[in-house]
This record gives sequence, structure tokens and C-alpha cells, in this order.
Amino acid sequence: MPVPPRPHPALAWLAGCLGLLLSLAAWAQPAAQAVPPPTRTVLVMGDSLSAGYGMAAPEGWVSLLAEDLRTDRPGWRVVNASISGETTAGGSARIVDEVVRNRPGVVVIALGANDGLRGLPLREMRRNLARMIGASQFVGAKVLLVGMRMPPNLGPDYTRGFERVYAELAEFFDVPLLPFLLEPIALDRASYQPDNMHPTVQAQPALRDHVKRALEPLLDR
Repeated sequence: MPVPPRPHPALAWLAGCLGLLLSLAAWAQPAAQAVPPPTRTVLVMGDSLSAGYGMAAPEGWVSLLAEDLRTDRPGWRVVNASISGETTAGGSARIVDEVVRNRPGVVVIALGANDGLRGLPLREMRRNLARMIGASQFVGAKVLLVGMRMPPNLGPDYTRGFERVYAELAEFFDVPLLPFLLEPIALDRASYQPDNMHPTVQAQPALRDHVKRALEPLLDR
């Protein structure tokens, strides 16, 4: 009975290599599919109202929002670049470094309260906020502009003009506007710390929910 010819050693080696490569490819394919998508960033630029003044860092509305997004939107993280006492001039001076460092997908701009409390010129506030919006859009980020309202002690013209700055900027840059950060608790004295300016720990979930409703459409784009 004739003996079948033995395969050439080089061909046998090549066939073995091909089999190994096919096995590795089959093994690697599910692993590649399991790689999570790249994390995108929500950058919050605010003042003490967003920095969690008078409370532990995890208790502020921005930290609560970050915790929510870890569960609801696992592809997103939150970077809180808020500073107590910050004005729009300070935010304008920092915005380029922040957006270059963090490459955010969304920037939440929640500044202006300290400008209003100090009676700073509205034209400067408008220019500062415009620079922040422009720098954010330049790196491809969506922007949520969060407004404030002032008590009438500075006069009705200033108070109305203050609110109008946010509305005009939102229209000019075509960005969504949340008109008043403190709207859910504005009339509830018990929701404020003894200084009657900064919200309590108990009020933070309401602020988180308020901002989150306006933010969520930007996370879907």
C-alpha cells in the first residue's frame, strides 16, 4: 500500500502559523468589542454656588450630577472647575487653559452672580461670557449657559439688563439657556445657609435635577 507523501516542512509550518493567527483573531475579536467608548467630559465653570460652598465636596450639586452620570451616562465624566468668588472676568481668563486641558464635549457656564453682587459693568460681563462661549465652541464643545437673577437693590435697569445679557448671548451663539440656577429653591428661605446666599446641602439635589434636565439633550448629540 503506497505511503502518502509527507507535507513539506515549510508548508506545514506556514499552515500552523495561519491556524494560530486565525485562533488569535477569533479570540481578540470579542475583546475588541468589549472596549468601552472613549470618555467624554462635562466641564463646569462656576462660582461658589457650583463649588459647593459651606459643604463637603461630594455634597454639591456638581458632584451629585457626576455621580448620576456615572450610572446614567457611563461614557461621560464631570470636571468641576468652579471657584468660590469667581467672576466672569476670572472665568474668561481661565477658559482657554481649561478647554485645552480637558477637551470637553460640553461646557456648563454658570457665572455672573458675583459680577451682579458687585455691580460690575454689564458690558464687561457680556464680553467675558462671550469669550467663554466662543472658546468652548472653538474646541468643538456644546455649551449650556446658566443664568442668575439679581435682587432689585441695584435698580430695575441693572436688574433687567443683567438678565438680558444671558438671553442675548444664548440667542447670538445659538446655545441653550437655563435662565436661573436657583429657580427650584428661590423662594424657600429654609434652603439657604445663614448667609441667605448659598444653598444648603439639602437643596443640592434640586439644583442637580434642575441643571440635569437642561444638560441631558446636549449629551445625546
